[in-house]
Amino acid sequence: MSEHTFIPHPWLTNPHAQTIYPALLRRRPRLALREQPLELPDGDVLRLVWGPMTNGPLVIILHGLGGQASSSYVLGLMRTLYDEHGLGSVVMQYRGAGGWRNRLDRFYHAADVDDLDQTVRAIRRWFPERPLALAGYSLGANIVLNWLGDMGAQAPIQVAAVASPPFDLHACAEHIDKGFARIYQWDLLRNLKRMVRRKFGTHPAPPTDLRLLRQIRTLYQFDDLLTAPLHGFGTAAAYYRQASCGQRLSGIERPTLIVHAEDDPFIPATSIPEPAKLRSAVALELSPRGGHVGFVAPAKAGGLRWLERRMARFIALAQH
Repeated sequence: MSEHTFIPHPWLTNPHAQTIYPALLRRRPRLALREQPLELPDGDVLRLVWGPMTNGPLVIILHGLGGQASSSYVLGLMRTLYDEHGLGSVVMQYRGAGGWRNRLDRFYHAADVDDLDQTVRAIRRWFPERPLALAGYSLGANIVLNWLGDMGAQAPIQVAAVASPPFDLHACAEHIDKGFARIYQWDLLRNLKRMVRRKFGTHPAPPTDLRLLRQIRTLYQFDDLLTAPLHGFGTAAAYYRQASCGQRLSGIERPTLIVHAEDDPFIPATSIPEPAKLRSAVALELSPRGGHVGFVAPAKAGGLRWLERRMARFIALAQH
């Protein structure tokens, strides 16, 4: 058995237990954070949230759908990078995320590689001598993999580590609308609707009427009504085709770790690529169990910190 093999906590072998337990019950690590706006070429702005800093490599972290810089899994990774490996980190908090309204009508989406590109370029200008790495969770993992696949050998980073990426967004939208997974869909929709109402208030949201939000019951409907047309994709089906990261894995040329569970309640196992068919730069570590951004191990094996420790270790080893 490999040292990287994930063994679930004996009380948390169910995929929903693995997913829900850390999301609801994990305490947020205490960190001193510093926010910095990043002006974008289109006149909009997103926020960079800096964690503990060192003089060494920097890790850019991308959160998941409905997440933010203060999400417990993000803070946990920042703490582990700093405490165990002496690495500094910064969170790319998306347009409209974290309770902060951006300027333009748009918000964020799974194909938002341009914002990541602008973030990487800005940090590269500010710290030209420091090695850069990427880390991403769920939707953030999708963005990281899309960007790496597009950039290929030109990617100005050394290494990446991601967890629970939605390889096929259409398949995920169908999967999360079945059985118990609808609970997750309901929670995601609640957060998305809150973001949209906060952003647009009582005014119509281009290109649709906010009153239609009351009728939305699925992520597919939300993306078809708002995400796709608002960001130039037209329909949810077209958005999913263009934004799914599974089709870009073959273009990745930087060392990249993908940690994923076959029982992920957000992502059907049928959409997971075969590890043997991936390029040598991509290490897909599949576990039969682990849930979605869960991976809670027994205490002696890392407990709630197993996932962030695996990702941090992969990033740190690539810097030497």
